[in-house]
Amino acid sequence: MTEALVRAEGVSVRLGERLILENIDCAVEAGEILTLIGPNGAGKTTLVRVLLGLLRPQQGRVVRSRALRVGYVPQRLHVEPTLPLTVQGFLALGTRTGREAYRAALAEVGMSHLVDAPVQRISGGEFQRVVLARALLRRPALLVLDEPAQGVDVGGQRELYRLIARLRDQRGCAVVIVSHDLHLVMAATDRVLCINRHVCCRGEPEAVSAHPEYRRLFGPFDREFAVYAHEHDHRHGADGGVPAGGDPGR
Repeated sequence: MTEALVRAEGVSVRLGERLILENIDCAVEAGEILTLIGPNGAGKTTLVRVLLGLLRPQQGRVVRSRALRVGYVPQRLHVEPTLPLTVQGFLALGTRTGREAYRAALAEVGMSHLVDAPVQRISGGEFQRVVLARALLRRPALLVLDEPAQGVDVGGQRELYRLIARLRDQRGCAVVIVSHDLHLVMAATDRVLCINRHVCCRGEPEAVSAHPEYRRLFGPFDREFAVYAHEHDHRHGADGGVPAGGDPGR
């Protein structure tokens, strides 16, 4: 296993009287895709903020690799409808690159034809890819996407997750995806961390989908409705981890 880009050790977060995260241990390894899942209010976005250094935990610590560059795609990003802003102008906000760099980033996400389009006239799925292109301009070692498929139709979701996997392969960056639905990301992730304030289970997607804590939170995994599925030969332990060299079957 390579050295972690970022690691949380015993992290707990309390906002007022409410305990948001409790004794969380997790790590993001270089080059992997890690998906954080959990029900609404489980603390997924809070954990991301802690990992990125945007929020300090009351307990525990976070260790990051030196000069870690992060590209962040937030869950919601509002652009004022009356603001005269093109896609290129949006990419230029807070950056110091030029038109060729903007075109190159847009080309990576399949949106180069929109460089001069008004932001307000592109679709939700197109805008999500433009925001992703803006994150890529930072040349991140870690790409973080908070509910990236929100507002995107099923066909667009499939293509978006394929794009994310392709970007990881081409750039060699690590990716953290925040999602509430494991069905959507089965083939697009290497590991899953399921939280509901605390860590419920962790491991490869198939192991997590069969874990009792996952089923208690989300019900049985229904492959018929899964956008993605892939096969693994492994068994998993009671904690949701998958032992090295595990025998096929569960």
